Amino acid sequence: MADDILFKNKSMENLKSEIEKTLAVLKKGGLILYPTDTVWGIGCDSSNPEAIDKIYKLKQREDSKSMICLVHDFKMLNQFVEEIPEVAYDILKYADKPTTIIYDDPIRVSENIIAPDNSLAIRVVNDTFAKTLVRKFRRPIVSTSANISGQKTPMTFKQISNEILEGVDYVVDFERTKKSHNPSAIIKLTMDGQVKIIRE
Repeated sequence: MADDILFKNKSMENLKSEIEKTLAVLKKGGLILYPTDTVWGIGCDSSNPEAIDKIYKLKQREDSKSMICLVHDFKMLNQFVEEIPEVAYDILKYADKPTTIIYDDPIRVSENIIAPDNSLAIRVVNDTFAKTLVRKFRRPIVSTSANISGQKTPMTFKQISNEILEGVDYVVDFERTKKSHNPSAIIKLTMDGQVKIIRE
């Protein structure tokens, strides 16, 4: 019992320390490699166009392909989308796995993360590290899989290539041994009520 409490305290101390280090990098416009509720992600400040460009270059990806942003709750989600279709709340309430929704008319984020059709993929994250990080950062954080575009998505930290590890400014030292879940489901919603499943 005492060992369990000690382990938990150490884990919480490590979490707090890693959150602080990661926040410092984000605030300077740096790139992070961090655990999420799906796979390990490359992240940055969603309002920083230079940082977002760095991710596109690192992943060797066209900037016409937008990336996912993470928020920590519904209240935060409302601050970054002009108008949220009512059906979004029902989808997220009953989702049994991480679910990303593509919304029309995002606001308060960098233009180079918004898709050509003026939409943005956002997920309400449910993971201890990522949720705490986003809440403390107070802005959505970009999350894109930790691989070069076209290559296989790493399912464990060990599978992440050196090119990615060396291409970010900070690699989070938390939950590195945990096996990742599958990438999230992706659903596109429009204000006229259309629901399109992009990835189950």
